[in-house]
Parts: sequence; structure tokens; C-alpha cells
Amino acid sequence: MSAGLRYAASDLNGLARGKRVPDSDLLKLPEGAARMPYSALCVDLWGADIDASPLVFDSGDADGVLLPTRDIPMPMLWLKGDARLMPMAMHHDDLRPFAIDPRHALSSVLKRFADRGLHVVAATELEFYLLDDSKKQVRPPRLPGHARRLRAEDILSLDTLDAYDNYFTDLYAGAEAMGLMPQASIAESGVGQFEVNLLHTDAMDAAEQAWAFKMLTRGTARAHGMAASFAAKPFADQAGNGMHMHVSVLDSQGKNIFDDGTKSGTPALQHAVAGCLAALPGSTAILMPHAGSFDRIVDGAHAPTGLGWGYDNRTCAIRIPGGAPAARRIEHRVAGGDVNPFLTMAAILGGILIGLEDAATPPPAITGNAYAHDLEQMPATWQAAVDTFAADPYMARIFSPELIDAFTRTKRQEMVKSAEHDPGDLAHFALCRV
Repeated sequence: MSAGLRYAASDLNGLARGKRVPDSDLLKLPEGAARMPYSALCVDLWGADIDASPLVFDSGDADGVLLPTRDIPMPMLWLKGDARLMPMAMHHDDLRPFAIDPRHALSSVLKRFADRGLHVVAATELEFYLLDDSKKQVRPPRLPGHARRLRAEDILSLDTLDAYDNYFTDLYAGAEAMGLMPQASIAESGVGQFEVNLLHTDAMDAAEQAWAFKMLTRGTARAHGMAASFAAKPFADQAGNGMHMHVSVLDSQGKNIFDDGTKSGTPALQHAVAGCLAALPGSTAILMPHAGSFDRIVDGAHAPTGLGWGYDNRTCAIRIPGGAPAARRIEHRVAGGDVNPFLTMAAILGGILIGLEDAATPPPAITGNAYAHDLEQMPATWQAAVDTFAADPYMARIFSPELIDAFTRTKRQEMVKSAEHDPGDLAHFALCRV
């Protein structure tokens, strides 16, 4: 029995918005296209329209055209039957890209790299918690086959990984079926926290893989009677979830433009680092998009707070990992696990591009504990981050005016809701969505 075909695009929060249809319905449409309101990509975290959005009543809540981003759908093994997902991107009727679609925001940045004869390769490290959310107060999950719950931090524990072997076996099988490329998985420092790394690949593919992998992780957890959360700080007394991103840039001959055969790297690496730092204040709202995102950013918690960089230094926002010079790359360590991968990739790569375009020079690399240095800080509150994003000239060089306006409206509505409702109710609802 068929479980149907889903088609969906990413909204501004990185959630899939779309429809379930019989397979034949999608195949009958011209060029595989489907229709959906533009406004569906610009709803708040709880799925509500944005008040006074020009995409709703002012425009009659018009439809856009969705086009597939791949040739074949992705199997959804966590659902019964032959369930499949076709990722889509939103366009106008004349097939121009819809500027607010997060995928198009990344595509626009990547085109600017291509215009310079450059190609971006990227990978993500995704942290998440397995949870029991059957009660209002979320708790660590039960150990499979036991009544007791996980109770202790146990970083890099094979015992903890093996306790959830059935879950991870299904997770990796689902990833293989979807064409995703997970590498190592580890037990992280939080109780019930894990990390999975995805393989380096084309930057657009890396963003789509992260988007799909988050969906797979949550769906597979539900199939095992648990929840999975990428929220930046699910527990106040436990480690936060991050999404570190690794980036290399290749020239037209396939050579890494950051590699000069030394640990220091090329002038292009220095320019790229400077651009990342310059774009950080404005992009904080992208990298920390929710109320709880800022709880993760505290001194000494393995999450960076200041605008600094260093070689093989995990206390810095921007780290240049060690290893073979041919693999010289930037590790951007600021984003929480709750981000939209497309917007995050666009913000980070946009910063790198600005650094290259401006031939910018970074401050000296930090040695030792970055938390002990007097560094310029990122916006410290959700309100400050959104206000900075809306007015920042670097963001205007990365994102379209339409996307900046839509994202700002969305975050401001979420702020109002968070202030007006019981934070516990809203947090519990949102915890396992992001």
C-alpha cells in the first residue's frame, strides 16, 4: 500500500511546508510543478500567518509555483508504506525564483561565487537530543528495554550509543535511502545528546542534506517512541546543540584557495575569516533564530560569544582546523542546531564572499582561551539580534530586501507570542519542531 508522496519547501524556520498527494497528481503537472501560497514559507514557528504580511491579504494570498530540486523523491522509511518526499523550491508563474525562499537565498550567494570562478564545498556537524516529551516537562529518554532513563553525562560512550543501536541503525538506513551521507556518530556531553557529521559535498547539497537529515532524525525518533530535538538549549543545566559548518572554496581547477601548503593558509583565507567576523553581528538572528537560542551562548560552554578566530582553537567563533594543508578550511562554530540550514549556509558563505570581495584583513588570531579575551560581542538578546539583522549593511549585501523584511516580521511576531503566552507551553510545542 502506498503511503503517498509529499512535496515540500523550506519555510524561514527550516520547517517543511507542503502537501501529501498521490504520485500521479505530481506527475500530471507541467514540469512536475505544484502550487502553494507564497505565504506558506513565511509563517511563524507555530505555523500562523504573519500579521500585516504583504503576502497574505494585501496580495490575495496568491499561489506560487513549486518546482522539484531533484530528479527523484526521497524515501521516508520512518513512515509506513512507500512514503516519499520531493523537495521543492518556490517560483513565480514566469518561473522566476521567489526571493523569500531560503533555498533561493543560498542559490543567489552561490551564483556570486560561480561568477568568480569559485565552487564551495561544505559539511555540517549536527547535535541533537533524544527525549521523552510525553509529559509537559521533557525528560531524557528511557533506555530501550528498561524502565529507567539515561541519567549521566557520558561523552563519547560506546555503551550509550549501543543502548540506542536500533535507533541509529534505522537512522543510517533512512539516510542511505534518502541519499544522505552521514559519517561518524558520537554520544555528546549532554544526557541523551548525540552528534552526527555529514560528509563534505557541494554547498547546496550540504544544506539540503542537513535540512532532510533533521526531518529524518525527528521522524525516526517518533517511530521509536521518542522525540528528537535540535533546539539550541533543551535543558538549562545541559550542553546546548550546535550546528558547526565546515567550508572550503575551490577554484576552477579544483584547487583549495585557502591552501598554500602551510598551517597559516593563503591571503584568501585571511580575507574569508575577516568577512565571517564582519558578518557575524548582522547574521546572529539567522544563527540564533529563537528565544532559547541565546541560552546556549555563555562563557565557558563550548559555544563562542565573541568575534574572534584562531588556528585549531575550539573556543573561537571561527576556527581553522589543523591537519593536511590540502584540507584547509573554515569551521564556523556559532550556529545552534535550531537554524534553517539554507539561510545559515547563505549567511556564512555571504560573509566569506564579502571578505574576498573587500580583501578584508582580520584581527590577529587568538591563542589560548578566547573567553578570556576582550572581544567584540555578538548581539546578546533576540530583540537586539533581529534589529541588527534588519539594519545591517552586510546583510543587505547577502540577502534580498524581501527576505530581510519577511524574516524580520516573522521573528518579531514570534517575540510577541513568546511574551504573551505561557513560555512553558510554547517551548514544549516548539522544542521538537526545530
